[in-house]
Amino acid sequence: MDVGDHAAEAGHVPVMLGRVLELLAPAVQVTGRAPVYLDATLGLGGHAEAMLEAHPGLRLVGLDRDPTALERSARRLARFGDRVRLEHAVYDELPAVLDRIGLPGVDAALFDLGVSSPQLDEAERGFAYSYDAPLDMRMDRTQSLTAAEVVNTYPPAELARILREYGEERFAQRIAAAIVRERAKEPLESTRRLADLVRTSIPAATRRTGGNPAKRTFQALRIEVNGELDIWRRALPAALGALPVGGRIVVLSYHSLEDRITKRVLAAEAADTTPPGLPVPLPEHRPRFRLLTRGAELPSGEETTTNPRAGSVRLRAAERLREAT
Repeated sequence: MDVGDHAAEAGHVPVMLGRVLELLAPAVQVTGRAPVYLDATLGLGGHAEAMLEAHPGLRLVGLDRDPTALERSARRLARFGDRVRLEHAVYDELPAVLDRIGLPGVDAALFDLGVSSPQLDEAERGFAYSYDAPLDMRMDRTQSLTAAEVVNTYPPAELARILREYGEERFAQRIAAAIVRERAKEPLESTRRLADLVRTSIPAATRRTGGNPAKRTFQALRIEVNGELDIWRRALPAALGALPVGGRIVVLSYHSLEDRITKRVLAAEAADTTPPGLPVPLPEHRPRFRLLTRGAELPSGEETTTNPRAGSVRLRAAERLREAT
């Protein structure tokens, strides 16, 4: 491990760690066999390390689409030996991964969504508007689509749609038009040039509030490049389907689009679907899951002070009550 890797891992603070451990513990303590914990967004392995330490009989299946993250977490978790199984996979590939490694399901699952610390900290990845870097934003650098390709080749209407839907950017049309004008002169290749273009595209009064005006555009491009919302719509039901009765899932979301999907899917699974007008609930229509949180839980003020990246997180959790019929 080089000095940079060691420093990154030493400074990595897992978000809402205590609450994640508290919520998942019941699912891995009562199985009567070696329980399996799925960390579907392994990153630097902070949550996984804490779970393995807290539960000596626990086995880990760790997924990440970023080979660099897998290499780093493999070093961090090496001391746990054959209790650890790491897979280079996007989290909507969970059913295929479980089938490949011969597991019928998992007892507890964590999804820590969004961009991982090393991706943000490494300027050359192009995720951050605070560094000048190539417009990349690929979580998995083995894929072909980059942010530069999006901004330089997408039609104006498609660019505006992405900014509006994925960035919730009310000046999407203006920014898209500015991008099209600028790329006609010279392709947009750097994060700084794009960030400056966004800033000059929106009204001056708007620039003075709400942080860096490029934040929403960069979020939108990242979601498009990595297919994040479509993947999450597939991944969450797949993960719920992999849990046995008593199994639990925790989701950490960092923007409202992810959190809305999580809220909607979990609410549907926790609903009684007995047709209205019947005198008693039908057993086959009883809720399949129960919600473990009242709405979305937020980090403590102390945590957001010591770990700024926890500032936007929203936590939701659920437990399986019965098998699907």
